[in-house]
Amino acid sequence: MDFHFSSFKSHVIILFCLGVAGCSLIPKRDTGQLYRPPAAAETATPRFASQPTPSQAPAAPSEAPRITPTPTCTDSLTYLEDLSIPDGAQVAPGQPLDKRWRVHNSGTCNWDEHYRVKLIAGPDLGAQGEQALYPARGGIELVVRILFTAPNEPGKYRSAWQAYDPQGKPFGDPVFIEVNVAPAR
Repeated sequence: MDFHFSSFKSHVIILFCLGVAGCSLIPKRDTGQLYRPPAAAETATPRFASQPTPSQAPAAPSEAPRITPTPTCTDSLTYLEDLSIPDGAQVAPGQPLDKRWRVHNSGTCNWDEHYRVKLIAGPDLGAQGEQALYPARGGIELVVRILFTAPNEPGKYRSAWQAYDPQGKPFGDPVFIEVNVAPAR
């Protein structure tokens, strides 16, 4: 029995040595990469979706991002038509006058509470010499309205008004009210 066991032991040792020697005789190719079995490489997914894999890592920017300045807008007002009290209308002395003009905000600036309409020529006809310009987005039509009072003295009266930006710079077409105050009867 001793003979068989030692013979068996010798055979196992010989087979083991041949196996190790045989594996070391297979030529190896050094590709410089880790070996991944094909099935594992095709189905490999990141453990957490929020963590990028090396192939998903963002590339470093080649140059610093450029900051583009916000373009400045342009103020413009285009007169379209008189909606009330046509030029040269006969009015009574002291008559309230509700003057309305249709205008177009033909610029790119949006008018806010800082935009004004100011008296630029003629009498104020009882209106405040500076008034808020209706807030309006660029490109829309709107109505500008000023409440006047006809003078008590007969005659022809013309009052001119101009839009102003928040910095006090005039822009656009001026608007007018022109009336003839009839003599008192």
